[in-house]
Amino acid sequence: MSEQNNPTENSLGRLVLSSSPHQNSNDDVKKIMRGVVLALLPAVVFSVYYFGLRSMLVIMTAIAACLVTEFLLKKLRNKKINEGSAVVTGLLLAMTLPPSIHLGYVVLGSVFAIGIGKEIFGGLGNNIFNPALLGRAFLQASFPVKMTTWTPTKLMVLDAKTFATPLGGFKFGENIIHNFSDYWNGLIMGNIGGCIGETSAAAIALGGFYLIVKRWSDWRIPVSYLLSVFVLGGIFWLINPAQYPDPVFHLFSGGLMLGAFFMATDMVTSPETKLGSWIFGIGCGFFLVLIRLFGGLPEGVMYSILLMNAITPLINRFTQPTVFGEVVK
Repeated sequence: MSEQNNPTENSLGRLVLSSSPHQNSNDDVKKIMRGVVLALLPAVVFSVYYFGLRSMLVIMTAIAACLVTEFLLKKLRNKKINEGSAVVTGLLLAMTLPPSIHLGYVVLGSVFAIGIGKEIFGGLGNNIFNPALLGRAFLQASFPVKMTTWTPTKLMVLDAKTFATPLGGFKFGENIIHNFSDYWNGLIMGNIGGCIGETSAAAIALGGFYLIVKRWSDWRIPVSYLLSVFVLGGIFWLINPAQYPDPVFHLFSGGLMLGAFFMATDMVTSPETKLGSWIFGIGCGFFLVLIRLFGGLPEGVMYSILLMNAITPLINRFTQPTVFGEVVK
């Protein structure tokens, strides 16, 4: 902060009040985007460990397709790529895809994520939905079978044709999580099939904590998201433990950790007020449990966040604090 921007007394003893901003920061969009990529590296490493180089091929394809799409669309509008958000979009999109998915679908999802999810709104800062999740939703609606064809990790001895994810097992009455070892090795450490980003909830949480410590994401959103899932899921489990999974299972299964720490906390599509962040996270948790337990799909992270993205403008509108000195009529 420079002296010129500080409300200090001048040589005549008078108070000088300058216009905003009064606080300066070394953080910019490029730096934050690099930080997000760094935070995702532990999860990327675990995905390569469990699924092999195939997962890295999906990741690199998504990033390359997003970069090319953004470059072409920016070129048409005579604008430059200057923030690096396409890399984050491609990486996050890849983390929501099965490692065995055909690369052509990866390219289609990436083009949709950048073109429809971001650039059609005017670029970064103007989009109302998380671009990576919108790309994933497009693929889910267009190619549901391909998007739900899972393969086990390299350390699992299972038939790929009959393999089910933990959430899919519970949805269709086949519990594949039985004891502490299954929770630790499967859900927490990641030795379980699913999307690339569903491996190792611990690695994803580690990256999420890094973003919170750097203050690049609002801690209120993942805390309220995870806490609401735990509480609401726990209520149903207490009512009927034979039918509904326990709250710990809810926390560490599927893409909840990835969604809570990296998708829901998107600066552009999440609320800008503290109260709004709490409402946003609780709403995500409510929709997630509702879809998981009563919907037709075993997972609901994507839809829960997109639904709350849609009402974020309303949340911002009704949670704005009273302006200092304003009198209510």
